[in-house]
This record gives sequence, C-alpha cells and structure tokens, in this order.
Amino acid sequence: MSTRKGDGLLEVRQLSRHFGGLRAVDNVSFQVHTGEIVGLIGPNGAGKTTVFNLISGFLKPTRGTIHFRGQPIHGRRPNAIARLGIGRTFQIVKPFAQLTVRENVLAGLGHGIYPSLDALRRHYHNPKALARADAILAEVGLASYADARAGTLPIGLQRRLEIARALALNPVLLLLDESAAGLTHQEVEELGELVRALPARGITILLVEHNMRFAMRLCERIIVLNQGQILAEGPPTAIQKDPAVIEAYLGHSGLGHLPSASRR
Repeated sequence: MSTRKGDGLLEVRQLSRHFGGLRAVDNVSFQVHTGEIVGLIGPNGAGKTTVFNLISGFLKPTRGTIHFRGQPIHGRRPNAIARLGIGRTFQIVKPFAQLTVRENVLAGLGHGIYPSLDALRRHYHNPKALARADAILAEVGLASYADARAGTLPIGLQRRLEIARALALNPVLLLLDESAAGLTHQEVEELGELVRALPARGITILLVEHNMRFAMRLCERIIVLNQGQILAEGPPTAIQKDPAVIEAYLGHSGLGHLPSASRR
C-alpha cells in the first residue's frame, strides 16, 4: 500500500457502466487521496476513459457511486462537477480552434457564468481575468503563444493548452487523459515536470496513460484495469513485477516488460 498524503478526496464504490451486453466498467472501487499522483492503466478497451467519463459526468453509472470530498457526484452534469473542483483533459484535444490561446483559457476561467462563447468577449475581458489567464499560460509554457489561434498549434502545444484550460477551472482534482500521447521525448519530459509540480499547488492528479515509461516514473500509485475490472493496484515497483499485469497488459502490447519506475 502507498503512503497516503491526505484524506480521501475521491471515492469510487462498486462502479459499473454497461452498454447493452458490454460491461465497459464492472464493479470498480478505488480511492484517490489528497496530494497523490495516481495512474489508471490497462490495455485498449479496459475501461479507463469510461471511468473518467463517469467521474466527470459525461456518462451516468449503471450501478455504483462516486463521492468527491464526501459528496455524491454520480449522475450530476459535467458543468456542476467542474464547479465542485474536478477538471479534465481529453484524449482527443478539443480547443476552441478559432479563438486565441488566451481566449481558450479565459473560457475556462468563466465557465461558471457563460451562457455562450459570445459572453466570453462581453463579460470576461477584464484586467484581473487577463492577468490570471496569462499566469496560467506562463505556468504551462505557452506565454509566447497567447495571441495565436489555438487551431494552429502543433499537437504538443495543444495538449498543454488542454491542461491550461483545465487549470483555469481552479481544480482540486485534475483528470489527465493520455496527455503524453503524440509527444516527442523532450515534450514528454517537460510535461512530466509540469505535472509533478501540481500537487504542491494543491492539485491531486488522476491520469490515464498509455506511455508506460511516463506513467511509471510519474505516479506514486498505479491502478490496472483489464476488461472493465481492477486487476492490480499498488506502487509502480510492485505493478511492474506483477505476473497478472504482465500477462494481461504487456502480453497484448508486445512490449515484453515494464520500464523502470525508479526515476521521479
């Protein structure tokens, strides 16, 4: 078991989501504690993104409960969950392509009041909001792209913009869905440094990741899903040696072994 840094922030209890006869998530239970960086891994189709969609309100569970800061959130709308302090990114990046990078972050800052994107221009271009947006862009390394159209950015910078827009929600829990996908080695290293710094700001991280080296070096605890169920849970050093994980996950991917988890 990993050392718990704080109280239980997120508690998933016997969570299931069925699509007809397909049990995409099947009786899954786990906790995420304040200050942790936790990885959710598994083969394609294991149910990882479905779990994210259930936590963030994009799907409703067939059974089970989700509690955040002691409050039940299962079945709530995504905007209500975001206001409680849960932000997320998406595996497929979804910037507002025609808006500038800064305006994308402003959209996140004003999520609680906007009835439409037009309201962004009418209500939220004020000095305080602009300063906050620029501070977030500097934090994620996008300050020099603030006035660029978001749709013109390469994929690595769009993934940083996804994180910036999620940070604009002022989250307590940040769900990162494949944030390292498509990045160069250098971009992955820089992303790791960014994510490692977030718990010091009071942001707990739950991430879905296929880049095993990234996940093993970054996360303090790993939860392994297979066919919608939890196969294993523990620190990376234990997960990389677990025979069931090696068979279920690495046997499918053909990697043959898990990368070292020694570097933090």
